[in-house]
Order: sequence, then C-alpha cells, then structure tokens
Amino acid sequence: MSKVKPAPLPPDTVIGGYRVVRKLSAGGFGVVYLAVDNEGQQVAIKEYLPSSLAGRQPGELLPQVQPEKLSLYRLGLKSFFEEGRSLAQISHGSVVSVLNFFRENETVYMVMNYLEGGTLQDFIITARELKKQKVFRESTIRSLFDEILRGLRIVHQHKMLHLDIKPANIFVTDDNRAVLIDFGAAREVLSKEGNFIRPMYTPGFAAPEMYRRDSSMGPWTDIYAIGACIYATMQGYPPNDAPQRLDAASGACTPSCQRLAARRESGRQQVAEMMGDLQRQGRQQQDRRGGQQQPHARLLPARLALGTAQEFRRRDGLERAAIGCRVGNDRAGSRCGLQVGCGVDVTGR
Repeated sequence: MSKVKPAPLPPDTVIGGYRVVRKLSAGGFGVVYLAVDNEGQQVAIKEYLPSSLAGRQPGELLPQVQPEKLSLYRLGLKSFFEEGRSLAQISHGSVVSVLNFFRENETVYMVMNYLEGGTLQDFIITARELKKQKVFRESTIRSLFDEILRGLRIVHQHKMLHLDIKPANIFVTDDNRAVLIDFGAAREVLSKEGNFIRPMYTPGFAAPEMYRRDSSMGPWTDIYAIGACIYATMQGYPPNDAPQRLDAASGACTPSCQRLAARRESGRQQVAEMMGDLQRQGRQQQDRRGGQQQPHARLLPARLALGTAQEFRRRDGLERAAIGCRVGNDRAGSRCGLQVGCGVDVTGR
C-alpha cells in the first residue's frame, strides 16, 4: 500500500499575507499553490513538505514529522530556506523570480512570479503525441538554450547550482521566454544525507557524479543536464541514464564517452564554453542559409499544436497545469511519458 501524501493547504488559507487560491502541483518534495497578495496579484508559492519525511492531515496547517526523521527534515528545511534567499538575489529573465520567502507553520514558503505558458516537457510530449518529426527547429533549440545558459551562468556566478535541470523544469512562457524553475539543491542535500529507496534525481538528465555520494558536483553537473535536455528536445526522448552509458562489459566508457569525460574532468566545462559552442553553430547555419533567423517566430506552430493537445487532454480530464514553478517529481519519467531506458543509444557506438 502506497504512503498517503501530505494534504495540501485548504483554499483561502492565509500564509505570510498571501491567500491560497488552489493547489497547482504536488510532488515528492513539496506543494505548489496559486495564491494572491494583498493587491490581488497572482503568485506561485512553493511549500517545503517532503512526503518521505512529513505528513499532514486534511484541514491542518502544521506538518507532522516523526521524531527519528526530524533532524533530516530540518536539514532540508534549512537548505530550502537558503536556496530561497540566494535566488531572491538573482534578477534575470531566464531564472525564476523569487519575490519573498518566509517561515511559517513549521516549514518554509517560497513566493515566485506566476508564469503562464508550458514546460519544455509539455512541448516534447505534444510533438510525440501528434507524431511530429521535430519538437522545434534547430535554430529555435539553440535560441532557447542560449537563454537558459545565460541565466544559468548568473546562477553559477552566485555560487549556486541547479542540480535538477530537465525539460519539466524549463518553462517556456507565453511571451517566448525560457525560464529555469524548481531548483534542486535542497533535494540533493536530502538525497546525500538520507537513505531513500527511490532516487531524488531524474535518470537520463542526472550527471554521473549524482549517482555517487562521494563525488563532487559543480557547474559541469548542470551542463551535463543541459546537454541531455537538448538531446531530448531533438530526439523526443531522454538519453539513457549515466550508468547505462558506461560499457557494461569492461566497466569503462565507450570512446565517445571517454572524450566527453576527459573534457569534463580536465577543464570542468563552464557555461560560457557551451554558450560559445551554440553561438558558433548558429553563425555557421546562418551563413549557410544567408539571412537573419527569427527563431522564436517558429514557436508559433508548436504553441498551436500544444494548445490543441491540451484541449484534447482537458476534455479527457488529463490537462497538465502550466505553472511557473513546479515541484520536482522523482518519477518524472514514468509520469510524463519520457520513458527512461527507452533504448536510444547516445554513446556513439
């Protein structure tokens, strides 16, 4: 029998001066609500409430934490609070804006801009459902990820890491901005310190060092995930997870994997390097085509297709909420249809 998830806060609950309208999303790490401030402005509020450590009864405000899990709960709480404080210092169009963060009800809440649009995961799933050959054109993919990399560079300059970059955490707004959402640093703290049966990373997008407790992580960890997201956007499926990309027979990387590993370990690849690669490829393609490109204009057909698919799912009661900050889902592969271990070989063999 599966464990009962903590109940969300009831509608009209007031926390920190914000009135909860409804639950937007819930996952293994917390709950996200649509709320309004004193001026009626819509915001998204993310509540720290890891289901593996805490519970809550319907209608209650305070989470219940078993004594043996209290120290780990507080460790994650502290990391979540520090994450909110650090993000509040970042002002960049490609990084989710944290407007406020506060302690209440023996937990922590992070207040963010409410974004309208859809995640990159939504676009990928829609393209596959409609049997489209491509999710986006190459120039659009380069443009979107150039924006994400610019935001990620600012994050790294603030001595922060995302640690959970995946299509579900890249939000494409209705005004064609690509925004990084749902940072996973606090989740990683719990993953390292706790003994969880289910991993708290997303297979296919997690770098090799995330599978080993004694490995150091850095900007290169996020860059691996960016590469996996680019691949998923091009292919329609995620790459195999990092362990599967190792040569099972010898326990060593394949030649292409060895080249990638050498580059990662020797230079600890930085965001600026990856941005330069994308920009050079863009200039080469533009020279071949002999004209200025307008990549975001090509989002329109994808948006129309996304809207059609969402309307179809809405009629069937399967609409996915398009929100500005989503709680990380430890089972993103099984829930969203981006099947892990889909058999796509990215090792170059």
